[in-house]
Amino acid sequence: MTLSNRDRRALILLAAGLAVAGILRFAFSSGSTAPVVATSDSVELAQQRLTRLRQIAATVPAREAVMKQTASDLADRERGIIQADTAAQAQATLLEIARRIGKDEQIDVRGGDLGAPKEFGDYGLVYATVTFECRIEQLVNFLADLSHEPELIAPSEERITAANAKEKTMGVRLVLAGVVAKKLVPQKKGLGAF
Repeated sequence: MTLSNRDRRALILLAAGLAVAGILRFAFSSGSTAPVVATSDSVELAQQRLTRLRQIAATVPAREAVMKQTASDLADRERGIIQADTAAQAQATLLEIARRIGKDEQIDVRGGDLGAPKEFGDYGLVYATVTFECRIEQLVNFLADLSHEPELIAPSEERITAANAKEKTMGVRLVLAGVVAKKLVPQKKGLGAF
């Protein structure tokens, strides 16, 4: 078999074209320079992420300590919440505390109206009205003793009137408010509660 000149030239051009195509393929293939740049960029990004994660991990013990301290402070403050299953029981506890303090001061504390519980931030407030007759120093001692109770109780309204000028007594009407769990406050239903 003999090859003509024309066939020889075609084979030489084909070999040269294949050689150029092979060189171009290896020179500009996807596995050459571009992935190395992407890999070095991703390595730098991974190192930056690792550094950031290490910084965050270093702050975890301090954050946990703050969380423990906050939980402890909250538990101390919530110790003063009146513990009861219903709002009525919490109001009865208010009356009981007022009567006990009044008895220590030789005051006859009488219970009166029980107000509707209200929301107070994340907690609730229950109200109980008490009335009694006493001298000024007994009232001052009653209020001081009330402030020393472990429960969070405070007078929210006071009305003081002259009762007996000869014995120097006065009529006192106090509305006491006590902090309770929010679950004891009835939820509003209707158009206003969204």
